Amino acid sequence: MSNDLPVQKRYDFVIFFDVTDGNPNGDPDAGNLPRIDAETGHGLVTDVCLKRKIRNYVGLKNNDNVPHSIFIKEKAVLNNTINQAYLSLGIDLEKDPADKTDGTKRNKKGQGQGKEVGRAKEFLCRNFYDIRTFGAVLSTGANAGQVRGPAQLTFARSVDPVVALEHSITRMAVATEAEAEKQSGDNRTMGRKFTIPYGLYRGHGFISAPFAEQTGFSDEDLELLWEALEKMFEHDRSAARGLMSTRKLIVFEHNSKMGDAPVQDLFDAVSVKRRDESKPARGYNDYIITIDSAQIPQSVQLTERI
Repeated sequence: MSNDLPVQKRYDFVIFFDVTDGNPNGDPDAGNLPRIDAETGHGLVTDVCLKRKIRNYVGLKNNDNVPHSIFIKEKAVLNNTINQAYLSLGIDLEKDPADKTDGTKRNKKGQGQGKEVGRAKEFLCRNFYDIRTFGAVLSTGANAGQVRGPAQLTFARSVDPVVALEHSITRMAVATEAEAEKQSGDNRTMGRKFTIPYGLYRGHGFISAPFAEQTGFSDEDLELLWEALEKMFEHDRSAARGLMSTRKLIVFEHNSKMGDAPVQDLFDAVSVKRRDESKPARGYNDYIITIDSAQIPQSVQLTERI
């Protein structure tokens, strides 16, 4: 659905990224504390968080223009976007459902059916990078079906347990006159900030060629995904997130559409350990990442993009 042919091979990948003195993914249900596995103390970053950063990078690079527009973006009204797809195709969802002169059907709620759904779904896949890549539920209003995307990510988990620190912070101002009166003009606002001193996180991802055929996810789209994974933190800076960087992206390219090896065998070939177990890690150089090439079949090509 983009200009190139859909991806013809399966890909799996391992990504390592780190955070220094920041909160990589706050949990709104826990006062925005860094997400942590309660049993092991390992830090977590959700797949949704990583997809958000990829979407933001692609949107910034391409000015949110087709065929790289972003469907799931800040303040978007998704049903309006789906409706616009039908309007762009010249389909009137308010037309009398009994009128079948154009060879299509509509239900009484103004939702497309049959061929209309397929046309709308194809239009949205063609124009929106994140639908083409990650899929989307497009049936929340004017029905355009559901899309299962070829690219999927896991939660990222820190290599070692992390420590969440709480810091008191002060703003030398207040928001209202009432607050100023209470402080007799001292005008200070106290707050809290949560950080992790250091954490190296490992995440995994998968690219399915059969699903790429369904959405039109092309080799050009794939290259843009790799670029976004490498650079997604470069334009996502904030005081809350500290210093975050992609450190390593390891890609396994299969020689076939369905794959040539179980994914876990490939992921098990990648190991990481601390150089000195007697002291806490405080930087990427405190770790060693190794790849056991003997575990990787010859039909699977290994590429270390970073």
